[in-house]
Amino acid sequence: MKFIFFFFTFYASVFAQNQYPKDYFRSPLDIPIQLSGNFGELRPNHFHAGFDFKTEKKEGLKVYAAADGYVSRIKISTYGYGKAIYITHSNGYTTVYGHLKLATPTIEKYIKTNHYLDQSYELDLFLKSDELIVKKGEVIALSGNTGGSDGPHLHFEIRDSKTEQTINPLFFGFDTQIKDTKKPIITNLLVYPIDETTTVNRSKNPLLLDLSLQKDGSYLAEKVLANGKIGFGINTYDLYDMDWGKNGVFKVASFLNGKPSFAFQFDTFAFEESKYINALIDFSRYKTMQQRVQKLFMKKPFPLSIIRTNTDNGIVMVLPNLNQIYRIEVSDFNDNKTVVSVPIEYSEKPAIDTLRIKRTPYFIKTNKEYNFEKDNWSVFIPANTFYEDFYLDFEVINNTLFFHNDHVAVHKNFIVTFQDSITPMNEKEKILIASLEGKKMKYNATKFNKQGFTAYSKNLGVFVLAKDTIGPKISISKKIDGKWLNDQKRIQLIIKDDLSGIKSYNGYLNGK
Repeated sequence: MKFIFFFFTFYASVFAQNQYPKDYFRSPLDIPIQLSGNFGELRPNHFHAGFDFKTEKKEGLKVYAAADGYVSRIKISTYGYGKAIYITHSNGYTTVYGHLKLATPTIEKYIKTNHYLDQSYELDLFLKSDELIVKKGEVIALSGNTGGSDGPHLHFEIRDSKTEQTINPLFFGFDTQIKDTKKPIITNLLVYPIDETTTVNRSKNPLLLDLSLQKDGSYLAEKVLANGKIGFGINTYDLYDMDWGKNGVFKVASFLNGKPSFAFQFDTFAFEESKYINALIDFSRYKTMQQRVQKLFMKKPFPLSIIRTNTDNGIVMVLPNLNQIYRIEVSDFNDNKTVVSVPIEYSEKPAIDTLRIKRTPYFIKTNKEYNFEKDNWSVFIPANTFYEDFYLDFEVINNTLFFHNDHVAVHKNFIVTFQDSITPMNEKEKILIASLEGKKMKYNATKFNKQGFTAYSKNLGVFVLAKDTIGPKISISKKIDGKWLNDQKRIQLIIKDDLSGIKSYNGYLNGK
């Protein structure tokens, strides 16, 4: 009875939805809603935290306050959300508007004053509730393309003001403005042998399964013949009626013989959880094939709140004399659903496709710390740096450190050190530990002392010592020599550095 009760609570209460206000927030734009990105969509190293509204491929559209409130934060950066405005509302939520081009005069005056006070373009300002009050439908800015944006659009979020967790805007009534009658699309289904003793369809490696469309609109996967522990993964996306862009799905749930096995649903999540996307997806496949296959099992449990799982963490045990059915349901917010059934049978047939894995002397277990040393190089790996156990490559050749490859996801920094007590201190300040990607060097922030150099990194690969003796380059985008500047609103300069990057920059006019 305990087992049955566990599964009852698994779906009935854990995925029960809060009652969010449906008509409190208006759209921040006055054009029909079209999305270039939705909530929970899979992005490099993170889940997308809101909506990306299309702005007709141009900048300058009016952006409106979604409800009454006050501007509680203004953040301006050359990356991320670029120029962003945060509005806190009396109902306990905060809305965020990112990649803005320009704020309205009152807000822009406040920004400009602080630019001059801080003598900095980048700002992160927190305002009191009585400083910049706005009303629902009031214009607060013009849409733009600032920060880490690949094209003009408006990034929009709704957050819990206390916890700062981001919440799916569809819960607040935006679903009524986005027509969606299409089922999610499943492009790939994979089966994974969980350990070296398992064989699946005569293979020791992950396999793609063929899918056949059934009369009722569901799919039937080819039969899985296996022994031991297996898991499944899918590559999937969703479509809206008026848009052919590929968006993330809302919910994925799997069932073994009718009982819940593994599920995730994009209701709400904390920003610090977002890095666990690299544990949820098949990271190695993503790095090699650019496919984000979402795994429906966990070899090593990780704390991602959107996941609900059974006591086996979604792993299926294939035993003799037991035929099983594994079912996957992929749903959008409107409950348009795509279903796949996978028949599973026990088989003792030996593997034809043997295990493709390079065994090294260094087997890493996630819950332990390690320190590797050779010649002048050493690497310290804290416990829980990685998501799964694996064989690690570690070698030093011709003063170059070869430290595995980028096909393994890294959760937190490991420490790379090069021992050097000979080089004078005045020369060490220009030396750094660089990552070598082909022939290109990539800067790692490096500290130095009498004993040598230290860098923190989340990127496996090749490391070398490099010396940066060339200063940044400054150029002007449009020549102004001998020209009248009366009608020119700005002088635009380009600054760049080929190795260690720009630490800081300042512009002066007549010495100020």
